[in-house]
Amino acid sequence: MASSPPAFIYVVVVACRMSPQTDFDVDFDGTVAVVTGASGALGSAVVDRFRTAGATVCAVDVVAPDDEDSLLEPDSGVQFYEADLTDEGDVERLVSAIVDDHDRIDHLCNIAGTWRGGDPIEDTDLEAFDLLLNVNLKTAFLAAKHALPHLQETSGSIVSVSARSSLEGGEGDGPYRITKAGIRLLTETLAAENRGTVRANCVMPSVIDTPMNREMMPDADHDSWVEPTEIADVIAFLCSEGAAVTSGAAVPVYGEA
Repeated sequence: MASSPPAFIYVVVVACRMSPQTDFDVDFDGTVAVVTGASGALGSAVVDRFRTAGATVCAVDVVAPDDEDSLLEPDSGVQFYEADLTDEGDVERLVSAIVDDHDRIDHLCNIAGTWRGGDPIEDTDLEAFDLLLNVNLKTAFLAAKHALPHLQETSGSIVSVSARSSLEGGEGDGPYRITKAGIRLLTETLAAENRGTVRANCVMPSVIDTPMNREMMPDADHDSWVEPTEIADVIAFLCSEGAAVTSGAAVPVYGEA
């Protein structure tokens, strides 16, 4: 007897480069989007993309917009919430505050994350591993856990940020790759558990063209890197009705790398 089809199918998507000038219609009018890591290069680009599309944007970070390290403009026209997303009590309070203020959540964009290189596994300090585990994976887990009841009410969407390097092991940045692989598995789990209700997808950037990355890698081929605005376009699409049949996908956003 033939076995029944698997409950979940992993699809490999062919990467393509979107121009920074790409302009496509995404209408988020009347929806509420929560963007974590909003003060960073990618987070602030996602905030701007959703705001431009008409969403009420709730920008979340531990770095306030008026901090010198923030790339989120203080007068960006969004509501900022300061929260430690590695603390479950803080996340629970954050989600309650957003729902109290706006009555709903339609989109969760898990952008919060960080990169560290480092040493081989046997020489890696537990503190360094814990930092990456907490910032890259725990934040996405806790945000999804507490936002899900509200996303289920609105048939909403979740998009998280994995990484191209999560597809294989490598030397020197193992903990980073491990946590970003965890994002892919978290995405697949959310998609399977919420099939037909909440869509969950993730994007896999290569090197993102940010001021910090240019400073760390001044001699790299910056033209091959992917722009934050290009990734923000893909994230917006994955939250839109245009991707209504897509859930559980890990979408490459490699630029020309």
